Amino acid sequence: MKRCIRAILLGINLIGVTQAQTIPPETHQTLTLTEAWQKAEQYNKTLQEQNLRIQISHEKVQDTKSERLPEIGASTQYARITNLPIYERGILNTPTQYPVLHNMFQLKTEAYFNLYEGKKLQTKIKNEETEHERVEIQKEESVSQVKLRVAAVYLDLQRSLIFKDLTLKNIEEAEKRLTDIRELHKNGVVIRSDLLRAELQLSRQKMALREIENSIAITSQKLNLMIGLPETTTIQPVALVEGDSLSRSYDSYLDEAFDHAHLLRISEKEQELTGLRLKELQADNKPKVGLFAEYQYGYPQITFFPYTGALYGFGMGGLKASYSLSSLYHNKHKIQAAAIDVQRQEVITSDRQDQVKQAVKEAYVRYGESLQRIQVAELSIKQATENYRIVKNTYFNQLALLTDLIDADTQLLQSQYDLAAARLTARLQYYQLLHTTGNL
Repeated sequence: MKRCIRAILLGINLIGVTQAQTIPPETHQTLTLTEAWQKAEQYNKTLQEQNLRIQISHEKVQDTKSERLPEIGASTQYARITNLPIYERGILNTPTQYPVLHNMFQLKTEAYFNLYEGKKLQTKIKNEETEHERVEIQKEESVSQVKLRVAAVYLDLQRSLIFKDLTLKNIEEAEKRLTDIRELHKNGVVIRSDLLRAELQLSRQKMALREIENSIAITSQKLNLMIGLPETTTIQPVALVEGDSLSRSYDSYLDEAFDHAHLLRISEKEQELTGLRLKELQADNKPKVGLFAEYQYGYPQITFFPYTGALYGFGMGGLKASYSLSSLYHNKHKIQAAAIDVQRQEVITSDRQDQVKQAVKEAYVRYGESLQRIQVAELSIKQATENYRIVKNTYFNQLALLTDLIDADTQLLQSQYDLAAARLTARLQYYQLLHTTGNL
């Protein structure tokens, strides 16, 4: 029995050691927001997918340009030929069999070089190049969006860490206050309900601290995944330099957005693409002209008279022109649809200009609002600090209730929260404004 218990305990210890060995060690890393952006550009999976899109688009451009080279082909065939029956007295009567050469062989090479096709190939190349430029702008937009998301998570993590420090200081103050209240209760100065209220407030603060720590763990993992760090990495954000201000006018931000906003630049490329597609369809109604050449070896010679059962060579070259009459009615509605699509894209571009105006206005106003909120929060802290000092002195002089002291303490902590959140929100609004204007 004792041996069984020892074996079980030994197994449990071994399992514990194995689990401890499989859990990767936690690492700490101090990281600025700029460094986080750099890691995101390198490791973020969304941006990696965009890089592959750019490579695919580049290969399509090169493939289209290769169509300017001559078309060269080669073919060969060997056949076994039957005798030639001649039905001299009708198909219902036995034909006369004429012997022929039963082996036939042919080796042929040919080439074609396009000279003119209504500039269809040039338009197609321009189409692929414009599409490549659009994909590159989409990559820039994705980078800006990823930077904004990384900034939001980074600032959220920083806010939670600030909240944690403030809560720890508040808990330390609450513990000191609880010690004083216990001493007063022991001496019969305060009633037991005050002691219970103080203990309850301390318990709530510790629970709030636990919630903040959980938020830090979740946000830290989210940030690690976004910038390609191991999940066990604990990031320590660097405090941002203060000094945000609205030093520029709304019109200057709007002008900058019309020049650099990714949404408008993509819309311009899409509008250009619709025009190129229209030109490509119109090119189908133009004649095609090109140079051709071919040479072949064959057996037997049955192409020209006199025929002979010997190997022969034959080549020719010249100018080839063709025109599809059916394109006049086959492409008619396609061209009309493409022309309408050009008009539709013009409307989309105009609508996106309105969207950019609205986005810049909203980001500009919200940023100014967040700066004002910082000033209000700073004033609130001064008032809450003074209020807490007064209420604390009056309570321990038996001139105020404990509920008043707890309320004053809660208001002070909340005002500290509000100031930290206001500063970080202002910075995030500033990044939102940069993103809207295409400069993040």
